[in-house]
Amino acid sequence: MTPLDPRRLAWEARTSSALAMLGLLFLAAYSAWVLVPDPQPWLVIFTAVLVVGTWVVFAVDMVARTALSDRGRRLRFLLTHPLDVLALIVPLFRALRVAGLLRHIPVLRGRTGAAVRGSVVAHALVYALVYVYVIALATLQVERDAPEATITTFGDAIWWAVVTLATVGYGDTYPVTGTGRFLAVLLMGGGIVIVGTASAIVVSYITERVGTQRAAAAGESDGAQPSSSASSAA
Repeated sequence: MTPLDPRRLAWEARTSSALAMLGLLFLAAYSAWVLVPDPQPWLVIFTAVLVVGTWVVFAVDMVARTALSDRGRRLRFLLTHPLDVLALIVPLFRALRVAGLLRHIPVLRGRTGAAVRGSVVAHALVYALVYVYVIALATLQVERDAPEATITTFGDAIWWAVVTLATVGYGDTYPVTGTGRFLAVLLMGGGIVIVGTASAIVVSYITERVGTQRAAAAGESDGAQPSSSASSAA
């Protein structure tokens, strides 16, 4: 059976690792830009060039993948890859491409139920960690110099991001700027997706376990039936 969009899949197989490394480089540069006090001019210039460069590369990649999709499936491709589209609008989402490096881990490339669940768990964990990290960085960048700011250190930013993602919301730290509140909305939306993914994994595991136990019970029942018939005949 011919796979859907074979040309796009071939393109992704050739470029996904390079884009993942580019996302990792972007994450490192952005971290230095935000966390290094009084960054040197060369660091600011390097980060700016990297942001523009990654945007160009990701834009070319998105155009190529869309063009290589089957003509009738191009709109569907864009709708089913929201993070890739958002990466062209919000630079932070480019860092999420580091999850593509997980495809090189052999144990996550199997097709069994356990391997698929392991791959989903690993990807969800990497996405969650990187998502919280970059949202915390961006929030710190826009909040720390604002009047009456409560998020002024990286520790404050991480604490706020974690309690927001966990829907705890102690209220001791919170964004006071419009951009910070927009980032909070993105964080809450990501939290819903992460919780939904975790719930789906648990349901899948329970379903597979129940199915395995039922199959084992049916096998034992079938194996016991001939013995009973033989005993009756005797």
